[in-house]
Amino acid sequence: MQYLKKIYFLLSPSQRKEGVLLFFMILIMALVDVIGVASILPFIAVLSNPSLIESNSILNEVFKISSIFGVQSKLDFFFTLGVFTFLLLISSLIFKAIATFLQVRFVQMSEYSISKNLFEGYLHQKYSWFISSNSSNLAKNILSEVSIICGRGINPFIELLANLIVSILLISLLIFINPEIALTVASSLSLIYIIIFYFVRNKIQLLGVKRSTNNQFRFKVISEAFGAIKEVKLRNLEKKLTNIFANYGKIFAQSQALSQIISQLPRYILEAISFGGILLILLFIMKDTGSFSNALPIISVYVFAGYRLIPSLQKIYNSFSSLTFVSSSLDKLFNEINDLNKYDNIEYSPINISFKNFIKFKNIYYRYPNSLKTSLNNINLTIPINSKVGLVGTTGSGKTTLVDIILGLLEPHQGTMEVDGKVISKENLRSWQNLLGYVPQNIYLSDDNVLKNIAFGLSDNHIDQALVEKVAKIANIDEFIKNELPNKYYTKIGERGIRLSGGQRQRIGIARALYNSPKVLILDEATSALDNQTEKKVMDEINKISKNLTTIIIAHRLNTVEDCNIIFKLEKGQIIN
Repeated sequence: MQYLKKIYFLLSPSQRKEGVLLFFMILIMALVDVIGVASILPFIAVLSNPSLIESNSILNEVFKISSIFGVQSKLDFFFTLGVFTFLLLISSLIFKAIATFLQVRFVQMSEYSISKNLFEGYLHQKYSWFISSNSSNLAKNILSEVSIICGRGINPFIELLANLIVSILLISLLIFINPEIALTVASSLSLIYIIIFYFVRNKIQLLGVKRSTNNQFRFKVISEAFGAIKEVKLRNLEKKLTNIFANYGKIFAQSQALSQIISQLPRYILEAISFGGILLILLFIMKDTGSFSNALPIISVYVFAGYRLIPSLQKIYNSFSSLTFVSSSLDKLFNEINDLNKYDNIEYSPINISFKNFIKFKNIYYRYPNSLKTSLNNINLTIPINSKVGLVGTTGSGKTTLVDIILGLLEPHQGTMEVDGKVISKENLRSWQNLLGYVPQNIYLSDDNVLKNIAFGLSDNHIDQALVEKVAKIANIDEFIKNELPNKYYTKIGERGIRLSGGQRQRIGIARALYNSPKVLILDEATSALDNQTEKKVMDEINKISKNLTTIIIAHRLNTVEDCNIIFKLEKGQIIN
């Protein structure tokens, strides 16, 4: 029951409705399936003993009714009964195919829906949450764990329901025909599966934990290897990292394979005893009925029912095995999403804020999660509009933390940040962020063309190319793009801009920050990769537009902030004179 609650929790409201519809489809499919099997009995009975048409009151009544539709002889009746039985079987197969299509679609759309919601949930977390999260683990959850849970969790659960209903109905049919044999066969088969599952369930659960753990390590190794490819090549780490990945990958693959082998184990045991069981049932029915011709209809039903029942029982066992295998992954994902819901999604009220006078910090304190050290201590400062402010200090002095609070990425533990006397809060943060342009020290560039990297996050039909070229000129990168790149602004620059130099990447980052015409431009060591001459050109261009722009510059080099009219020096999280 807990498993069902967790699955229900993961599904979207629309998926839950589809799940209910699918359940009723499965129920109807099971009924049609059993009716198809049951229809074999009268057909084989009449075929083996034509006199039943006259001696059996029900068959005789059906024969009389069928004469209205042109069935005049027993041969015609045989043919009609056969066609009817065949059509019932075909109908059950068609209905089963439709239900299977809906089931496959439901599982795939569930994977899409859960992945999308998880991705969206991650993106809506506070910036401080990402500081203590591993990006490879987040990617693993979205791209791999959701797929496993849907493929070996939700799908087997649907299979379990479908085959459980079919098995119950088929056993009920067999009990109606011959209670003694039906109960003996059903209890024997069920007992075999229960005993096997009892002995292997702990092993399957352990395999599920090993799979999940080693899958996480696989993603981690890949992320670290490709993220630090220069260091990997320089230090000749290819073989070492391959061996580490292979070790985790081997355990991952072995866990998957062994769990599937265990899931198939009873099938071969039952195939070994099925033939002998059919012979025993045949002999028992012949003894009970007195002749083979009398036993043939019942035997036929048992053969057809067994044809459906044994695979159904095997699928029920497979489903229980799969559900046990993914239980640890489901628990982790359930807890992950449940924890995400404790955070506020950044869907703030559209309260606009203007910046016409000053930004003021009042008694700001901040400490990072899981850290004993306070990064900012009682910060009080004022930044007038259209001023050029320099923030200087050694590494760890609190410069970047201060800027992250200005950006609204971090929320101070004490104190307030005000803009024109209004405290920045959830209600107006999005409006404030729309006034900001930010250039980090490490620019992220996507594997796309220059145009899309400057107008980052916008679709083609929303990009203003004239504005892109304008800001590229300010960032002193336009000439390089037009003269040295083969397709100019439509040249692909590789993942993380690997085909560009560090200085070129930073200039594209500056152009990106200027694209949205910000009121406040924040440069976080943004010119550190530029040579002195290029840095001067970029700063000169920024100075030209800074009359209508408040600029905040974080720098180590004093010459970078020499043109600033206000300079704050930070040391150990405090502003010093």
